Amino acid sequence: MTGVKVGSEETRLIVLRGNSASGKSSVASGLREKFGRGLALVAQDNLRRTVLHERDLPGAANIGLIDTVARYALDAGFHVVVEGILSADRYGDMLGRLSADHRGPTRHYYLDVPFDETLARHATKPIADEVDRTRLRDWYRPLDLLPGGVETVIGADSSLEATVERVLRDTGLCRPARQHTLPDRFAAGT
Repeated sequence: MTGVKVGSEETRLIVLRGNSASGKSSVASGLREKFGRGLALVAQDNLRRTVLHERDLPGAANIGLIDTVARYALDAGFHVVVEGILSADRYGDMLGRLSADHRGPTRHYYLDVPFDETLARHATKPIADEVDRTRLRDWYRPLDLLPGGVETVIGADSSLEATVERVLRDTGLCRPARQHTLPDRFAAGT
């Protein structure tokens, strides 16, 4: 899909990356809670594990599906949060094309959490029974940044609330949800 412009000058694309248990899903949920309707969450784990039930391999189908869903939502007028581990070597090209093709502002964030903190946070997750310390260590990639310095690195010392507020402020989505002007399709229903 390279070169096919998506979204509008008003849509925002936010990419949240980081290791397992770094807080990506929590930040994405916090953004949705603060913003309200009109913000689409494109979660790697949901599309890869739940929708496709596939392993995270180079060239896997979920890479294209993440791209397609994000593009569709942007074209439909949604702001989009793409979140996941999204390792640079497997997802970097797709994220680079998506960012280049987006007409509106795009912000990339990398949540940098040390391995010991990752391990502690991981222990509180349902997947902890399936993924032990050794496997988590194999997955862990310190500062797996995208090329070009496009990402803002947020450390483990930033609270969930502070991180959500920072992303909302950086992207211009910080007004209360009731003040957003949304297309008519968001006004009715639940």
